[in-house]
Amino acid sequence: MTLASLRRTWARHGADLLLVAPFFALFALFVAWPVLRSAWLSFTEYHATAAPVWVGTRNYADLFGDERFWQALRNTFTYMVSVSVIAVVLGLVLALSFGSQSRLHQCVRLAFLLPSVAGGVGAISAWKWMANSESYGLFNSVRAWFGLEPARFLGDPVWSMVILVMIGVWSVVGYNMVLFVAGMRAIPRHLYEAATLDGATHWQRLWHVTLPMLRPTLLYVLVTGMIASFQVFYEPYLMFGTVDNIGGPLDSALMLVTYLFDYGFRQLDLGLASAAAWVLTTILFGLTWLNMRIGGGSEVRK
Repeated sequence: MTLASLRRTWARHGADLLLVAPFFALFALFVAWPVLRSAWLSFTEYHATAAPVWVGTRNYADLFGDERFWQALRNTFTYMVSVSVIAVVLGLVLALSFGSQSRLHQCVRLAFLLPSVAGGVGAISAWKWMANSESYGLFNSVRAWFGLEPARFLGDPVWSMVILVMIGVWSVVGYNMVLFVAGMRAIPRHLYEAATLDGATHWQRLWHVTLPMLRPTLLYVLVTGMIASFQVFYEPYLMFGTVDNIGGPLDSALMLVTYLFDYGFRQLDLGLASAAAWVLTTILFGLTWLNMRIGGGSEVRK
């Protein structure tokens, strides 16, 4: 490109480039540079107290040889699949049941949506009280009504994933329901009218009209839900994390992000933590690509 062409380009688009320059500067400083640096740190030994030392792929070898990493990966996959499937199915059922414009249905949708917008530390504290292993915990109080002994919900590895999945579904099912309601209202009514004239039953209309037309919404909810579930952090950290053990009893609540946090910010092994972060990123890209291929291959053609 010659100097004259550069001048013409600047004269034509100079003002536009100046307007977007702050965004690209902030993006480069707070997104691009940290991502590139973490990629480089994943190949170094770096404990935040000395300069990074290049070690090649040793961090990845140590990572894949660590049983705690595989435990965290199994827990994360179990949590992701459970929350994604239950929240999508339950959100769709709720949308079909309470999708009208009646005042009652609007109040029900609002009640289910509140946990999605009012969650956080306060909500997790309430869940921690309900699942408390003492007799005054809500779950153990209910068990006492039936003459059952108190259960150690926060101290028994059997209950760890059950509690986390309950919290995960509770926090997102209302959001999924609202998205499904919006998707169903975008379906042309003449499709239902034509199906009714052809003698289709309620279940046939649901299976052959509603679900196929909801595929884009289903794909979006599933992909975003899987990504969010795979990055779960504060729920297991606040529910089961202690001073000496971040993963709960026998690491039954250890997730990939809490594993990363443990090595990066508690043990200050930033090289291994960066390697874990890139493994997490690669898995997320793979899951998203797989969902897009499956959803795109079966998308309704108009």
